[in-house]
Amino acid sequence: MKIFAYGIRDDEEPSLRNWKKANPDVEVDHTDQTLTPATAKLAAGSDGIVTLQTTPYDRESLQILNDEGIKNISIRNVGYDNFNFDDLADFDMKLTNVPVYSPNAIAEHAVLMIGRLLRRIPEVDVKFDNGDFTWAPTVGKEYREQTVGVIGTGHIGRVAIQMLQGMGSKVIAYDVFHNEDIEKQGLYVDSLEELYKEADVITLHVPLTSDNAYMIDEKAISQMKDGVYIINCARGELISTDALIAGLDSGKIAGAGLDVLDHENNVFGQKWGSIDNLPDPKIKNLAERINVIMTPHNAFYTETAIRNMIEISFNSNKDLIEGKIPDTLVYSKK
Repeated sequence: MKIFAYGIRDDEEPSLRNWKKANPDVEVDHTDQTLTPATAKLAAGSDGIVTLQTTPYDRESLQILNDEGIKNISIRNVGYDNFNFDDLADFDMKLTNVPVYSPNAIAEHAVLMIGRLLRRIPEVDVKFDNGDFTWAPTVGKEYREQTVGVIGTGHIGRVAIQMLQGMGSKVIAYDVFHNEDIEKQGLYVDSLEELYKEADVITLHVPLTSDNAYMIDEKAISQMKDGVYIINCARGELISTDALIAGLDSGKIAGAGLDVLDHENNVFGQKWGSIDNLPDPKIKNLAERINVIMTPHNAFYTETAIRNMIEISFNSNKDLIEGKIPDTLVYSKK
């Protein structure tokens, strides 16, 4: 049995070595390059591949894998919106993901972003850098005085709710699919409009689908409280950048914490030397704002998460090769 892995980073190497040691019957080879038509043949002779990338998995790459007899694909992350399932069906491929690698990592990141915005830490940092050690005018707000609207009550959203409740916030929630525990607590509101109307802070924890793309648009923002804070550690395409910028310009939105961005591949994963060098004018606009906190899609990025991403994805791929149906399966034609 042989597995080939794409996009392996230096920080994943220790976990990969541990997995190989625990599975001596599996031959594993890898590259730091992503899966493209130019790299697809590197997997020749393999029974399955493990991969991670934010760019699309194009049909030509999958065609090459298919020609090599490779039908088993396991991704090391949650989201699979960069696959075309029609392509997977045409090539009769199976796909697994890592549905839960560390809900705490992403929930913590979102909750910390909220705290930094409420206490105006970026502004304080600038004051300190300029030798200003005074209090005013950077008066902050407390978690316990905020109503936080959590959109999405899956693994990550539920952990975020627990953390926010621990900080004393009033939490309201919205999800098409209700969680029994959250239902018992009476946290659900009936509509997004109701959540928008009541929440001082809104944090997104939903997967990207064709139904919710750009759900935070001009209309949605107009329904929100004046001075709302918006946090997105889910998918960049959930928020219209134009609408977000307009809301920040008008003051309707007091601040934003963004770990993900629409068109983030234009800037994330690269060193630009200065914000001035960013090629995307909209992302540059956001990055220059003192009331916008941006991180490069690294909310997940903890030692625990990396270990789980490696172990779960490789275990899933091994199961597929052995003809088993892992509980991480997200697509199979049969």
